[in-house]
Amino acid sequence: MISAGDFRNGVTFEMDGNVVSIIEFQHVKPGKGAAFVRTKIRNVITGAVTERTFNPNDKYPTAFVERKDMQYLYSDGDLYYFMDNETYEQIPINKSVLGDNFRFVKENMECKVLSYKGNVFGVEPPNFVELQITETDPGFKGDTATNATKPATLETGAVIRVPLFIDEGEMIRIDTRTGEYMERA
Repeated sequence: MISAGDFRNGVTFEMDGNVVSIIEFQHVKPGKGAAFVRTKIRNVITGAVTERTFNPNDKYPTAFVERKDMQYLYSDGDLYYFMDNETYEQIPINKSVLGDNFRFVKENMECKVLSYKGNVFGVEPPNFVELQITETDPGFKGDTATNATKPATLETGAVIRVPLFIDEGEMIRIDTRTGEYMERA
C-alpha cells in the first residue's frame, strides 16, 4: 500500500481497477483548509493522462511493474523488435507504445521494457546515449554569442540543438529524458 502523501514521479499503483503512473505531483498546503496532493497521472494500459487531487491520507495498493532489459534489434513498419537478453526471444512492440525519447535509440542499444501482467506499456531508453552528428551547419570563428545554438541531425534522424562549435561527424552525449545536448563524447 502507498499513501498519497508518499507519491513521487514514476510511482505506479492501482486505482479504480486501473493501473496508473504518476507523471507530476505537487504537495499543496493552503493557508486555510486541509493539505492535498495535486497530480497528473497516466493510465499505463491506455496511455490516457488525467489530473486529479488526492487527500494525503488516501491509500492505494502498489502495482508491480516488470522492468526488463532488452536489446532493440530493428523496426519493420510500425513494429519495433526487441530481444530478451536471457531467453533470446524476440518481442514486437507497436510504435504507439514507444515514447518521444525513443528517437535517440539506435539498433543494438539496451532498453528497459516496462510491462504489467504481460502487457507492454512503455520502453525506457538509456538515460544518456552517444550519437554521431550527420548534418549541421558549420560554425564560424567569431560566432561566440552566449548560449547560441544551431540545429543538428543525429544518426538516428532526430534533430536537436547543439552549441555552435560542434561540427558534422562529431560524437556527442545526449540526455534522453530531456532531449538536450550534454557534451562531446
